[in-house]
Amino acid sequence: MMDFEPFILTLKLATLTTCLLFMLGIPLAYWLAYSKYKIKFVVEALVSMPLVLPPTVLGFYLLLAFSPENQLGKFLDQYFDLRLVFTFHGLVLASVIYSLPFMVQPLRSGFSGIPNAWLDAAKTMGKSSWVTLFRILLPNMKNALITAGVLTFAHTIGEFGVVLMVGGNIPEETRVISVAIYNEVEGMNYAMANQYSLLLIGFSFTVLLVTYLINHRKNHMLSYD
Repeated sequence: MMDFEPFILTLKLATLTTCLLFMLGIPLAYWLAYSKYKIKFVVEALVSMPLVLPPTVLGFYLLLAFSPENQLGKFLDQYFDLRLVFTFHGLVLASVIYSLPFMVQPLRSGFSGIPNAWLDAAKTMGKSSWVTLFRILLPNMKNALITAGVLTFAHTIGEFGVVLMVGGNIPEETRVISVAIYNEVEGMNYAMANQYSLLLIGFSFTVLLVTYLINHRKNHMLSYD
């Protein structure tokens, strides 16, 4: 009988990661889109690193950083009683780092697609940066927001190397569905691995299908107007 706990844990991880990355990604993408500082190219490179690094490499260094034997892990454990290695909290933080470019890049493209005349008009009217962001920019880049959210959510669901390195394979704590599939294959239980895989394929396809339908309808309405 299929255990749905890994799937539920995966949805919880993907939802938390996406919400946290919206809060982090929107101001970061805004800064990258409009900042004049040369240092932003260094930030862009750092944000994009997870796209080119093998997940096991990133997972390995996160494992070292989060370990209580190192300074960061020791500091968090000693002063905040927070342990990130082989815990769900560690999975969330690792997922935020690993999925960051999937949130930031679509948002930055959305900001860059806003006409500069709108920003100039907002400045002329004395609107603050926050008012401009929430009243003008974000409402006019809904497709970018949807794309960023779906890509981040879907990417987190499909994570394997990073979550396995940082979280391990602890039932009801860190065993997400990708790790559960690996666990079943390792135990040569191919029937259960197939069930998990089909569940993941069906869910991912449904999420993407709904997203494309929403974007298609919005684009169709805009072209009709």
